[in-house]
Amino acid sequence: MASLVIRSARLRRAGLFVLTLLLVEFLDELVFGMREVAWPLIRADLNLDYVQIGLLIGVPGLVAGVIEMLLGILADMGYRRRLILGGGLMFAFASLASALSGSFWALMLSFWVFYPASGAFVSLSQAALMDVDPKRHEHNMARWTFAGALGVFAAPLALGMASGNWRGLYAAFAVLTLVIVVIVSRFRIPENGVHGESLNFREGFTTALRDLRRLEVVRWLTLLQFSDLMLDVLYGYLALYLVDVVGVDIAAAGLAVAVWTGVGLVGDLLIIPLLERVRGLTYLRFSALSVLALYPAFLLVPGFVPKVIILGLLGMFNAGWYSVLQAQVYSAMPDRSGSVLTVSNIFGFIGSLLPFVVGAAAQAFGLHAAMWMLLLGPVALLLGIPRHPASDETR
Repeated sequence: MASLVIRSARLRRAGLFVLTLLLVEFLDELVFGMREVAWPLIRADLNLDYVQIGLLIGVPGLVAGVIEMLLGILADMGYRRRLILGGGLMFAFASLASALSGSFWALMLSFWVFYPASGAFVSLSQAALMDVDPKRHEHNMARWTFAGALGVFAAPLALGMASGNWRGLYAAFAVLTLVIVVIVSRFRIPENGVHGESLNFREGFTTALRDLRRLEVVRWLTLLQFSDLMLDVLYGYLALYLVDVVGVDIAAAGLAVAVWTGVGLVGDLLIIPLLERVRGLTYLRFSALSVLALYPAFLLVPGFVPKVIILGLLGMFNAGWYSVLQAQVYSAMPDRSGSVLTVSNIFGFIGSLLPFVVGAAAQAFGLHAAMWMLLLGPVALLLGIPRHPASDETR
């Protein structure tokens, strides 16, 4: 009887640990989502142009990529707990710095802190979640993505409740981050991969480089970068597109973004039971084909209401893209969940340039023309997803 009580207590604590990790992702997407909806307000406040916005979205990712390559290896060397907690503290500091920024460069500097802090705090929390049950990567990634979708959905609502005070929200997020860091600190965070094997730095980096020569790993990392065109990159420019091209005000744009994120939230919730019945990659091919048809219709159809309706459908059909593809990366690199962060950032330098490329194209040819570039996302998925499971030789 006593053993059953102890086992039940351990299961409850494990469940609370998973819930806490999901709370970290919720916070990250809440902060990120507020920024994306607030871009028209930030642009007006700091007098930014499209190129500067593209730089703010893309360049900090390049800076973070260098730092996060090291973080992933250090995480698998036994420093994961310290990195997660330290990253949380820096995340809070970056939130406060963003709230106080008064120029393009001040905001850029705060983002340079934000991105690697998110890598340590959020990405390594994701790695810890993947180690909870290595046989259910897709399912746990679906839960992770749903938690993030909740944050994305809440972001425009939070901005509306704050009457557009993006600075005040950043300050509030700093306080909320500190609270979550305290909660995370109460749990034991697994330091290494499934088997607890520790590497030295040279071995970790050599292993990561070897992984980057494997076709299976390269495939999933490539598709992750292209899929982001219809996820974070679209999100980054969506409010600006609705204000500058469609001609609606910021309140209407926020409503449309809320529809997109709200329907996407439902889609991310439905993905969780769906993956119990349907192979993730099978669903992904169907989803990409649907988005390939819907997105041109979104750009071409006249009128705000029809665009919002199609935008809702897009939110439904691009659900699961990140969770399924990221799960494939973890499954392709068993026992090295921290190093997934390393290879993702080595390979992600080109992906970090995508927002800047879209911004530069918008500055040169107009935002409407630049938005067509995002179609490369579903096209890449349709061309790159294998129809059969990877063979053992790719492992």
